Amino acid sequence: MHPLFPKLLEFSDIALLLMRLLVALVFFKSGWSHAADPVGRGEKISMSPGFTRFLGIAEMAGALGVAVGVLIQLAALGLILVMLGAIQKKIAQWHIGFWGAHDDGWHYDLLFLVMCLVIITTGGGRLVLLG
Repeated sequence: MHPLFPKLLEFSDIALLLMRLLVALVFFKSGWSHAADPVGRGEKISMSPGFTRFLGIAEMAGALGVAVGVLIQLAALGLILVMLGAIQKKIAQWHIGFWGAHDDGWHYDLLFLVMCLVIITTGGGRLVLLG
């Protein structure tokens, strides 16, 4: 591999940390919404309040693991499972296409799934917030 900008490789751990923090922010916010209002959110995503609360807690736990670097690969794997569930629901049950009608397609979910895959395969980089 001969990168075009080899000097930028020095910053790959910072880039991975920033990606982890973005993933964590999005999943924590989503999880908080699910856990704080499981009835309302459950109706919106066609899930029971109990499962919606569980989903929210799982998203927040995964987000914290990814952000701080604790069990990071396991946390990212959990978030991938959440995204696979979201993609399956959008495709099979709601019949939403890749782009969706009002930007609600599953392209967004796929982006976060792939970001979590990068986290798993790289170990999230060498930078951790708690160590």
